[in-house]
Amino acid sequence: MKKFLTLTLITGFFVLNAQETANRFFYELTFKPKKDSAKLDKVMAVLDITKDKSIYRDYTMVAQDSILKVQVEAMQKSGQFKDLSKTITMPKFSEKVYKFYPSMKVQYTDRVANGFTPMNIGYNEEIKFNWKIDNQKEKIGDYNTQKATTEYGGRKWTAWFTSSIPFQDGPYKFSGLPGLIVKISDDGNNYSWELKGNKKVENFNEIPYIETVMPGGDGGKVVEVSREKFDKTLNDYKKDPMASARPYLKPEMMSQKMPGSDQTIGDMMKDAEKRMRDFYDANDNPIEISAAKAKK
Repeated sequence: MKKFLTLTLITGFFVLNAQETANRFFYELTFKPKKDSAKLDKVMAVLDITKDKSIYRDYTMVAQDSILKVQVEAMQKSGQFKDLSKTITMPKFSEKVYKFYPSMKVQYTDRVANGFTPMNIGYNEEIKFNWKIDNQKEKIGDYNTQKATTEYGGRKWTAWFTSSIPFQDGPYKFSGLPGLIVKISDDGNNYSWELKGNKKVENFNEIPYIETVMPGGDGGKVVEVSREKFDKTLNDYKKDPMASARPYLKPEMMSQKMPGSDQTIGDMMKDAEKRMRDFYDANDNPIEISAAKAKK
């Protein structure tokens, strides 16, 4: 009995430790979606830090994960199709940025389509930011911060970091300062991130539920390509999101109705294509303008 109890306690210890905890930092991103306009937009982004890596992304879909789970399970149970895009808030940004510890190698990923199946593609990047740390200090929110500047992606950036949070990380690809970045913005006020809060996330799962039930179901699996191939593939996808699916869209298929719905597959595909085009047309002001110029 004693041996059994000991074994149970040891097993329980490993199970508990297998449940990863993440430190989630919430950044309000204020950005200018159109480069020739003064209009600004806002979105909440998160930086999830685990023992092995950090993940930066738009928080919009992550925040709706439990709601989407309920809706998908109800749809599966009833056997009736429901267009979830009409009941959820779509994100402003689709990319994810991973930084792997301790090397801080960056992996930038986004989603394209392979036929009807979503596919994650990504490129790896070794970035050595040339930070210039200034003596200037400032209180931002609850944090005592210090100023630093650098150049990246064709823009000049000013960051404010705090050594009271011992993560040498920050939003997007930014890292390498002696503490967490609390605020960072470019000199043209095109993009500005500011830390608004943080919390511990128990039983952390980096793959949102909705990605696990989408066609393919491989969640975080990434097809690694060169930066050049990534840029070309994503740029081609933005121009024609349905290009890889179109050869399979036969007239008899397009006229079929979705299960339990009056909407045809053709209607659904047209709606999906319009949403994708609207999504990409909404922002013509990339964070990295040097990369955008290189694609032309």
